[in-house]
Amino acid sequence: MSYLYGQVVPKVAVAPMMDWTDRHCRFFHRQLTRHALLYTEMVVADAVIHGERKRLLGYDPIEHPVALQLGGSDPAKLAEAVRIATDFGYDEFNLNVGCPSDRVQSGTFGACLMKTPDLVARCVEAMKEAAPAGIPVTVKCRIGVDEQDPNAALFDLSRLVSDAGTDAIWVHARKAWLEGLSPKENRDVPPLDYEIVYRLKAEYPSLFIGINGGIQDLIQAREHLARVDGAMLGRAAYQNPGLLADADRLIYGETIEMPCMEDVVETMADYVDRHVAAGGRANQVTRHMVGLFHGVAGARQWRQILSTMAVKPGANGDVLRDALRAITDARQNAA
Repeated sequence: MSYLYGQVVPKVAVAPMMDWTDRHCRFFHRQLTRHALLYTEMVVADAVIHGERKRLLGYDPIEHPVALQLGGSDPAKLAEAVRIATDFGYDEFNLNVGCPSDRVQSGTFGACLMKTPDLVARCVEAMKEAAPAGIPVTVKCRIGVDEQDPNAALFDLSRLVSDAGTDAIWVHARKAWLEGLSPKENRDVPPLDYEIVYRLKAEYPSLFIGINGGIQDLIQAREHLARVDGAMLGRAAYQNPGLLADADRLIYGETIEMPCMEDVVETMADYVDRHVAAGGRANQVTRHMVGLFHGVAGARQWRQILSTMAVKPGANGDVLRDALRAITDARQNAA
């Protein structure tokens, strides 16, 4: 394992994001940073138990360190999902206590669990018992939901899951409004409260506390790391993935050069070729790369080529190679 909880080790993570952080996205992000912790999309425990496990849980070994986020509210099912997923070699098991989507609400898990912290603690305890020794079990939560007082909700949940043995708490520093706001609005409308997360860390100095929500770049992440143990980037890392290329230097203190973007694109083009040869579609990979050259000359042409060409029948890694030539040409014309 290349990272540890229980120690004050500065770290960044890419947040679990439904329909975004699939295995292709994670393979791509790993080309940009060797150390940042990557998360799967949330996988429901019932799906792990009854579904196509290789499709749901499989990933490329290059993705390590990689954490599996699980959704559910039944301790026994979550424990069984952990036992099943153990064979896949994940570096962490995380319980989703923060997603406000309608699908999650209908299953009474995700952010709904903020209302039943004792149940969350039982889920964590069951997951800990099922996980192999040394593999962390963590929680990702909100500061509260609906009319809850975050000063009570967050600290009550943290006390109970800490007693249950959680190895870390990642806090999205906003409330979730389960009634009245859409999942998209829940990512922007409720105000951020970073200070409450800082106070949580002060109350639990020996427990890893990570912060999430509204972090736009690695400079902001590093500022948070002066107060907490981890900083988690979500949409910023997805929409402008190039920022991850500086994570190993800025956050982890490495002295190696940043990844060469041309090399990253060539690696991903070869990956697309393999994926297509195995029966996949090019756009299943390239959709995660649209924002790679954010703010760079030729970025518009890059986006246009990926958006229009990768969806065509027979598209392969050449779509990325052609788009890269647009970047190279724009750079030469600007020189």
